[in-house]
Amino acid sequence: MNLRRISALLYTIISLVVVAFQIALAAGVPWGKFAMGGAFPGQFPPALRIGALIQAALLVGMAMVVLARAGLILPSWSRVSRWLVWFVVAFATLSLILNLITPSAGERAIWAPTAFLLLISSGIVAFTSSSGRATR
Repeated sequence: MNLRRISALLYTIISLVVVAFQIALAAGVPWGKFAMGGAFPGQFPPALRIGALIQAALLVGMAMVVLARAGLILPSWSRVSRWLVWFVVAFATLSLILNLITPSAGERAIWAPTAFLLLISSGIVAFTSSSGRATR
C-alpha cells in the first residue's frame, strides 16, 4: 500500500473518532469543555447540538473526498476530488489554527494534535500522485 492510501486511511480513522465525539456532544454527553473554546463546559445547548451533527456530516464528507482522492472509494469522484481535497486541507489548516489558539487547555491538548494529524494526512493525499510520489 502506498503513502497516499495509508494517509487517506489515517485521515479517515481520525475523522471517525472526531465524528463520534461530535455525535456524543449532539446526544448530550457533557464534554462541552473540550469544544467551542470551552464556552459551554457541560452539555451543549440545542443549537450547538445541531451544529455538532452538521460538523459530523462535514467530516464524513471530507473523509470521503480524501478516500476518493486516494483511489480507495468512489472512482467517479476522481476528477472532482482533485480540487475538493484542497478544501479538506484548508479546513484542516483552519482547524489546527483555531485549536492552537483556543482558551480551553483541554481542547488544545486533544484537538490541536488531532488537527495536525488531519492536516498532514490530507496534505499527503493532496500532494502525492496515485503512485505515492510527490506531484510537481
